[in-house]
Amino acid sequence: MKAVVVGAGIAGLVAARQLGLAGWDVELLEKSAAPRPDGYMMDFFGPGVEAAERIGLYPRLAAVAYHVEAAEYVDATGRPTCSLDYDQFARLAGGNVLSLLRPDMERAALAALDDVAPGRVRVRYGAPVSRVWNDDFGVRVAVDGPPNVTIAADVLVGADGIHSGVRARVFGPDEAYLRALGMRAAAFIVTEPLLNARFRNRFILTDSIDRMAGLYSLRTDEVAAFMVYRDATGATGHQPSGSPRERLRREFAGLGHAVDRLLELCPEHPYDDVVAQIVMPGWQKGRTVLVGDACGAVSLLAGQGGSLAIAGAALLGDVLAPVATPAGISPALAEFERRWRPVVEEAQAAGRRAASSFLPANRAQRLLRRWIIRASHLPGIDRLIARRIVGRIAK
Repeated sequence: MKAVVVGAGIAGLVAARQLGLAGWDVELLEKSAAPRPDGYMMDFFGPGVEAAERIGLYPRLAAVAYHVEAAEYVDATGRPTCSLDYDQFARLAGGNVLSLLRPDMERAALAALDDVAPGRVRVRYGAPVSRVWNDDFGVRVAVDGPPNVTIAADVLVGADGIHSGVRARVFGPDEAYLRALGMRAAAFIVTEPLLNARFRNRFILTDSIDRMAGLYSLRTDEVAAFMVYRDATGATGHQPSGSPRERLRREFAGLGHAVDRLLELCPEHPYDDVVAQIVMPGWQKGRTVLVGDACGAVSLLAGQGGSLAIAGAALLGDVLAPVATPAGISPALAEFERRWRPVVEEAQAAGRRAASSFLPANRAQRLLRRWIIRASHLPGIDRLIARRIVGRIAK
């Protein structure tokens, strides 16, 4: 049996590995020329931890995790206003939380392809998909070169993110499924030794209204920045005006010396995208199935994207592993969706709850957030916060 997996992000790499371990031949196609170096920090917990342990990926992830002591909110002068102890958050989230930089997660998943027999999984970077044919006899995928090739397979797995090209070609355009949450998010990494040393082992978040900047120190002299701000254009499908760098400098001016320094060093083309979810009535069509953000993006605010990417891809591998003939593919894909959809929908609900209060709209809401965080150690309040952040896992 043969599969084409489109997208060498976390979900695509794990799906390719699991299918390869099951004896499938896999072509893994990625339009980027190389693994992407930029990305934001993620809290890895919940179903992804269980899946990573089961498939043997957890040790690789733990080896590149960061130790975070607290998430600390600061005002424009740099003075702390409130903080959340990370050990406490870990307990509320099930007792096992890893703080991972997205590129590190991808590199760990890429390295894990070494567990597969040589030749089973072939990875091609710089291989954008230009066309897909999908029928009862299988799938064919046209890949722009060089060289231009057409690959025939039994299954096509679309793991190419929230703006999935596979989804657009097989199921329909972004606007049919993308549900914007009224915000945009940006992320970039800069070299800044002084800030790196000053904020080590802490997430620093601005205690601001309608926008929030966050930063955290990496193992080198680098600092990773994460910024979220209100923006209504995503709901209409229009891109905001101006370059991303100039827009960020305009939106986040005045939040303090550390943020000003990050904006000064911001690259010309940082990651900058709408904060959104993908909501679809079905994730499979013929021999094509979607996994990860392509079918069930929960939004950056839900904090479970990496976890669900690994757990969903591992489950997809489980249901397809025993399939030996084309006749077994459709029932297996239906079983994947039946088992995985309730988990994704619960995580999306948690993401929408988080979005409703993530950026305070006025001083009263900001004060309420401070009070809740300061009271987070109290019995009952801690469970309420966990339920709002991580959903079912905190029940």
